Amino acid sequence: MTSSWRALRRRLLTPDVAETSLDKRGFHKKSPAAQERLETVGKTFLIGYAHAVEARTPADAEAPIEQVTPDWLRGFAYEGAGMGLAMLDGLPFGRSDNVRTFLALPAGQRYQYLAYVGVGWAMARLPRWRWPKPESLDPVLAPLVLDGYGFHQAYFKTARYVGERYQDPRFPWPGGPHGSYANRAIDQGIGRALWFIGGTDPDRVADLVETYPEKRRADLYAGIGLAATYAGGVEVAELKTVWRRAGDHRGSLAQGAAFAANARVRAGIVPPHADLATQVFCGTTVAAAAEAADELRPAGHVDGDVPAYEVWRQRLASEFASPGGVHT
Repeated sequence: MTSSWRALRRRLLTPDVAETSLDKRGFHKKSPAAQERLETVGKTFLIGYAHAVEARTPADAEAPIEQVTPDWLRGFAYEGAGMGLAMLDGLPFGRSDNVRTFLALPAGQRYQYLAYVGVGWAMARLPRWRWPKPESLDPVLAPLVLDGYGFHQAYFKTARYVGERYQDPRFPWPGGPHGSYANRAIDQGIGRALWFIGGTDPDRVADLVETYPEKRRADLYAGIGLAATYAGGVEVAELKTVWRRAGDHRGSLAQGAAFAANARVRAGIVPPHADLATQVFCGTTVAAAAEAADELRPAGHVDGDVPAYEVWRQRLASEFASPGGVHT
């Protein structure tokens, strides 16, 4: 494939950067600084996406993404790359192993979680018959794809997924014995999106959570904990407000923070806002929270009514249910 054709593919497939504007999305604007941060995250996602869909091979996307600065944003570019590569896999022509090839690369290992989330973004835009086969994914991490799907739907279809709190009662992927878990993983992605929709305003975000049925709120707070830790955008007093408003769901909030800490440590880029959030939500450092996530992760499939991913989440939520961080 020629470079000119790849450049055309990039122009045809890459969404307009205006789609990341808080004004365009109708999201809350807490402050100019918060708005700039959230819009920069969105733009960085699209930069990674564009590099991926234009690259000759998945490996060729790595070098330009590694130039993204400041470096704490790089994970969002790799999330976008995950979406872009999954979109290429979903096309009816060309190679169909882009995601698998990328995940085997050193960058794919460092940003595996983000790439999986990006695959979920692509699922939201591809016909169902082009969705990835569940068995092609890590059996523990596969629900992260649904997290990405949920984020996309809440971000781009906010009126339905947030305003109407829509939930598909028969979501078709991945199916199997734990198929009913899909909506819980989707809710975790919706929770991450609420951090953006609420403009990082802790009370606005918590108010949005409280419009959902109680049974969905733990998963929403897990997503909020992940987003607040990974993306940041708040000071310690605001983090304390999130923790206070989470109430009985503080364990889920901490679990999401621990996932974010683990993703940051795996990538080797730990910004100060991530350490601050884990101190408040988990009562410990990023390094300790990341280590706990590694130690408590199941090795593979587990017996029982829930997937290994949920067992992992429950272990972390119990580990950090009563953190000793700064909450007063």
